[in-house]
Amino acid sequence: MNKWLPNFSPPKHFEERINRSLDKQVKLAVTGLSRSGKTVFITSLVHQLLHGLEGIHLPFFQMISSGRLRGAKIMPQPDIHIPSFRYDRAIEQLCGEPPTWPQRTNGISEIRLAIRYLSKNPMKKHIAPINTLYVDIVDYPGEWLLDLPLLELTYEQWSEQIARLCETEPRLSLSQKWQTYLNSLDLTDEVNEKKLRKLSKLYTEFLHNCKESKHNLNLLQPGRFVMPGDGLTNNDSLRTSPLLEFCPVLKMPKKIPGVNSIYAEMKKRYESYKEHVVKKFYQDYFVSFDRQIVLVDVLNTFNSGYDSFVDMRNSLNMVLESFNYGKSGIINKLFGLKIDKILFAATKADHVTPTQLPNLEYFLQNMLATSHNNVAFEGVHTETLALSAVKCTQAAYTNFQGQRISCIKGMPVNAEKPVALFPGEIPVEVPMPEEWIDGRFNFIEFKPPRLANVHGGGLPHIRLDQALEFLLGDKF
Repeated sequence: MNKWLPNFSPPKHFEERINRSLDKQVKLAVTGLSRSGKTVFITSLVHQLLHGLEGIHLPFFQMISSGRLRGAKIMPQPDIHIPSFRYDRAIEQLCGEPPTWPQRTNGISEIRLAIRYLSKNPMKKHIAPINTLYVDIVDYPGEWLLDLPLLELTYEQWSEQIARLCETEPRLSLSQKWQTYLNSLDLTDEVNEKKLRKLSKLYTEFLHNCKESKHNLNLLQPGRFVMPGDGLTNNDSLRTSPLLEFCPVLKMPKKIPGVNSIYAEMKKRYESYKEHVVKKFYQDYFVSFDRQIVLVDVLNTFNSGYDSFVDMRNSLNMVLESFNYGKSGIINKLFGLKIDKILFAATKADHVTPTQLPNLEYFLQNMLATSHNNVAFEGVHTETLALSAVKCTQAAYTNFQGQRISCIKGMPVNAEKPVALFPGEIPVEVPMPEEWIDGRFNFIEFKPPRLANVHGGGLPHIRLDQALEFLLGDKF
């Protein structure tokens, strides 16, 4: 052995990193804020690729539209410690009679696709004309992503942020039970497990109330309080762990708390949560992602009001600031894998008329304006797109007061007959707080479409091919 390299050992997952550096493998992370449709998106994406040879449903995905696809297949996933994404179960629900939306996932999952294609590179054509790209799609809750900023915050700094959020509605009212009990305690008293459990229970209930559809708040920390998922191992749950039994404080104790105080114990658990949950997720999964798509239900925010909009805007900008940025080159790929493309997608584009799609994209761009410049400066390619992974409405027209009006037609979730309606306009500029009046926006939910031959081709969609081209097009 070379005396200059006495402790040399191959890097972890070295073969995997070599494959990724040679564009033979890509890890695509899919996450989304509450009710954004992650499961439907992944199900449709997999289905489109599996049926890429059977139709012309992906015209803007050049590898397929140019006729270079040679087939796609689901393969055994490389990370066997991660739960599998159950595509078979989800597509069965979408194709049922009647069809239903797939059940939402509540933790991390993975599925691997092998895509065989004819290379367009003149040199590769002679050496190996048929190539295979392995695409590992990793699904994880958006709530976990919002925990990453905690790594740079002390317990006191985080508590101060939450305290400021709880000074305004709707958090002010929603947090009253938790705040009342917290204020009744002397945090310098000796630690008491019963009091800690009650504190964390009330704080967790507060976060769940914030998440309810009528409030639709997304900035919920710690994320595992509302979406525990799996624990530190595949058979270990966090739900009853002391790691989830703490909360922020509204104000610092007047006297210095002792090492065995309630305050000191909550601070200790906060730091342990960062070390054993947040950092572990970052090290085990997040730093290995090559591409990231963040799904956003902008329409639900319109329905929920101005407070929900502000909260989502803050959440999205926090997401952008948390990514491990950097230009993607072979050195970075081998020794410091970093995300080089991020797509922010406004979902449910079929819930608005086709003429409103540009406004929907522009509105999402405005929400991200604060952080977009910093991301571009670091060399990360970002894009915003309005899409629908499974299109469940049709464009229609009606006459109103002598004018032809664009509408959509679909089956509402709580109805038995289809309706045609004009769902409303997406504003180009963010409305002023007083303009978010009740009834201005009323974007309803629709049932999935009934399809006669879903196994014979791709699912109906809006711009999913453009999403695939952005996320994967350069790999073929």
